[in-house]
Amino acid sequence: MKRTGIADLPLHGGKCPGWLFQRMKKLARVLAEIIVYEFGPQELLARLSDPYFFQAFGCVLGFDWHSSGVTTTVCGALKEGLKDAGKEIGVFVVGGKGGLSRKTPEEIDAFSRYLSVDASKLVYASRLSAKVDSTALQDGYQLYHHCFIFTKDGRWAVVQQGMSDTTNRARRYHWLGETVKDFVNEPHSAICCDSKGNVLDMTASESAIARDISTKQACRNPEKILEELKKIQAIELPARHPIKLEDINPDRLYKTFLKTYELQPQNFEALLGIQGVGPKTIRALALISELVYGSRVSHQDPARYSFAHGGKDGHPYPVDRKTYDRSIEILRICLDRAKLEDKEKINAFHRLSRF
Repeated sequence: MKRTGIADLPLHGGKCPGWLFQRMKKLARVLAEIIVYEFGPQELLARLSDPYFFQAFGCVLGFDWHSSGVTTTVCGALKEGLKDAGKEIGVFVVGGKGGLSRKTPEEIDAFSRYLSVDASKLVYASRLSAKVDSTALQDGYQLYHHCFIFTKDGRWAVVQQGMSDTTNRARRYHWLGETVKDFVNEPHSAICCDSKGNVLDMTASESAIARDISTKQACRNPEKILEELKKIQAIELPARHPIKLEDINPDRLYKTFLKTYELQPQNFEALLGIQGVGPKTIRALALISELVYGSRVSHQDPARYSFAHGGKDGHPYPVDRKTYDRSIEILRICLDRAKLEDKEKINAFHRLSRF
């Protein structure tokens, strides 16, 4: 199993200028359409799930080459750009930043009549991918952005981002549905990050036994679990240990463990999908798994283009509006010719390549 990617970026404030965002929407749309027309919808998903392509894509659109804003702005431009074209090319973009991320299931359902698959499967993939990167993988980054891209036949990709107030950085997580064989065992691919730290990674292959024991513990009577947790409170651990006991109040976890006891999840993925099972619940179960039963969890951090039109902040040079508009015009002409099955189709794309 490979990972599709994680990118680590500095947190930057500010907004994308309106005049630039309007152009970004147009360029993002025509580039997406060309990729879909030439290679199919699945290729667009594969490219967006590649952190290097995504970063280069943001540069071509004229946004900051390295800041956290490239994630939210590029995803926003794609969502707006494909809003009216989605039904035609068979690709839909939902979700977004903050409150918009929580509306993702509703937005997926709104497109259900255009799909050849059950929309509930896509809703499940959206929710689980977010739960994995916020709860099963605890690396100090709080998710605040979730973008879900999917096709008519049920293929999907995810681009989501979290922030860390401690490091003042953002971390972007990429998913590609067709490579996900197991949501809770190495579900991502290539890691792009220079900033590493102590984490709790229940998705690592090394955590397989801990996942199994954690699930079995969640099915036990809650009084028994809390009894073991309270005993652990007296154990003195080295300062380097990433699981902090002071963050876990056994009594406050009683209701959650009662729910897991009643539902009896059969595996770690089912446990993770239970509403109310959050980071502290998983930390508590991982703690019991490691300290009481000796099954170790992974604490290894999984993190290990040039501009075509300039950059929003003037680096390496200010956005050239005339060239930007001309690029959109040329791309649109090439695409329209291809759609009309013009005999010049191949030459048109060759000229596009040289341009």
